Amino acid sequence: MRPNVKAEDVDRAARKVIEDAGYGEYFTHRTGHGLGLEVHEEPYIAPGNKTVLKPDMTFTIEPGIYLTGKFGVRIEDDVAVSTSKVKPLSNLSKELLVT
Repeated sequence: MRPNVKAEDVDRAARKVIEDAGYGEYFTHRTGHGLGLEVHEEPYIAPGNKTVLKPDMTFTIEPGIYLTGKFGVRIEDDVAVSTSKVKPLSNLSKELLVT
């Protein structure tokens, strides 16, 4: 992700990772959405959204995989577009902890 990339291209990249891992059919929603005043708002990180990412836009990246009747997994990262890249706003560990 970086400035001047279309939202749909970010979604496509996330989908490719999940499809390559064999879980494409279980990823049934958009990759993310804007952060602001509403719960869900533009830019939607979704197929067909040709919105070009610009500096100061903030959004979530939260692809999920859901296996019906078994379980689902979704981890949300919040990010902001700067003038040259996307900066993470959340930095929690993604390490699996078993207690």
